[in-house]
Parts: sequence; C-alpha cells; structure tokens
Amino acid sequence: MSFPIEKTDEEWKAQLGLERFKILRQKGTEFSHSGKYNLFNQNGVYCCGGCGEPLFKSDSKFDAHCGWPSFDKAIKGAVTYVKDTSLGMTRTEVNCAKCGGHLGHVFDDGPRETTGQRFCTNSVSIEFKPAKK
Repeated sequence: MSFPIEKTDEEWKAQLGLERFKILRQKGTEFSHSGKYNLFNQNGVYCCGGCGEPLFKSDSKFDAHCGWPSFDKAIKGAVTYVKDTSLGMTRTEVNCAKCGGHLGHVFDDGPRETTGQRFCTNSVSIEFKPAKK
C-alpha cells in the first residue's frame, strides 16, 4: 500500500527516534497504562506522531479502562484499515492514511450510544494539539 508520505526506514528512524519508530513503523505496542494520553482529557485534536495529520477529535475520546487511549471514531478519511492475523487472532489494524504509521487496532466493543467502536491507540503514535482559544 502506498501513502502520500513515504520515507525509508533510516529517514523514519532519524525523524521519530527509536520508541516512535518501533510503534509507528514496526507495528509495536506500548505497555498498557504507560502512555501519556491514556488518562489525558483536554479539548483539541490528536494527530499522527509521524506526520502530524489530524486523526481524532477530543470529543471522540473515552475511558475504555483498557490502558490505552480510546476513541469511538476517527476523523473521516484520516485512517486506513488492514486485516491483522498476527498473534493467532483476527483484528483490524488502524494506520494513518497520510504516512501509513501504525496507530493501534479498532474493536467493536466501544460505546453503543455512539459508534460501537473502540480505536485502541498507542500514545506514542499520536500527538495532542490543544484547541485554539
């Protein structure tokens, strides 16, 4: 799959550093309850940690008690979905539509009163931008 932003692994490593490179480019997962955005609640937008593309609005964030930041919907067109059969199970991987960075996975156990989805997202893969006052 190709994306509007493409770089070599060396270019991504130099830009992201090892921790972000492991998550965004090598499909890693941070430890649960370790990410800075897990219990974070401010008004703004969560953007891709690789390219800065807006991905989730703060009003879609909720506490799923799973240890990772959770959102019930992504900004339209901001993410792509890939079938993931690693670890002996079938899941849906979520990637940034602009750079292909791995964000996490989406599950169908989110709030029923909204979308029913839970975008389980690595804090390392996103960057928060506060709303302008």
